Amino acid sequence: MLTTSETNPGRFLPRHEAFVARLNGELDRLMDEKRLSAVGRAPERLVAAMRHALLAGGKRLRPFLMAESAALIGADSEPLTAGAAVECLHTYSLVHDDLPAMDDDDLRRGRPTVHRAFDEATAILAGDTLLTFSFQLLAEAGTHPDPAVRVELVRLLAEATGAGGMAGGQMRDLAAEHCRLDAEAVNELQAMKTGALIAVSCEMGAVFAGAGAEDREALRRFGAAIGLAFQIADDLIDTQSSAEIAGKATGKDAAAGKATLVSLLGPEAAQDLLARTIGEAEAWLEPYGERAEVLLATAKFIAQRSH
Repeated sequence: MLTTSETNPGRFLPRHEAFVARLNGELDRLMDEKRLSAVGRAPERLVAAMRHALLAGGKRLRPFLMAESAALIGADSEPLTAGAAVECLHTYSLVHDDLPAMDDDDLRRGRPTVHRAFDEATAILAGDTLLTFSFQLLAEAGTHPDPAVRVELVRLLAEATGAGGMAGGQMRDLAAEHCRLDAEAVNELQAMKTGALIAVSCEMGAVFAGAGAEDREALRRFGAAIGLAFQIADDLIDTQSSAEIAGKATGKDAAAGKATLVSLLGPEAAQDLLARTIGEAEAWLEPYGERAEVLLATAKFIAQRSH
């Protein structure tokens, strides 16, 4: 078994960088005005807003986890278009989260948020279109040759991002501004808002590769654990980093009076929880041995990231 102390995040970086370059090329190719104009001509301003949000950079962590999960199971091909679909959906959530009615942010990925660069109405429509585009991509024949696999990918992503997943988690997050949550409630909120999409990205990779129930469960549980780790790390960044380093506004949760695991437990205890959570993630990959090296290195990278 590879432990986190033995797994060097440096092994993650070159593989991740190469994947991000491929995915960015795929996103640029897919975000073509002609492709988006299958029924009627897509408005240039709408396409520009979508491209502003989607091609602004980012870690592309969720598609990378999907690709590495698929590779772990032994996929014949890389789920690049399926990964692009997940990134479109993730970006839609960021565009909407940044709106004045939600988190009211001016900065995302080091540049103005969509509603600041364009306007609120355009930002709403850009988010809506990225959301629907993600399912269009998953349904296309070129994404996977097996229609049953494509249907399952659509179902999983829809479940993880709906009322019991990401959208429901955002609703809970908004409500948290008006009440004091305990650690259990915060954990449930974050599992929905952040963890669900990360967990399902791993399971979708397994589905893409034709995995059985046991492998799907292991990768979903691994994804859920690193989803929690990602949020703890994000909360630590929010309390300890500047906006310049983070690429977005920091200190907003504290200013809004929102409880986080860091505010409830304190930074030291939160760091301990982060380490334990990475250990749990690692345990789910123990049966795969050295084949899981890149996913384990990804987990450690998440725990150690500073932005």
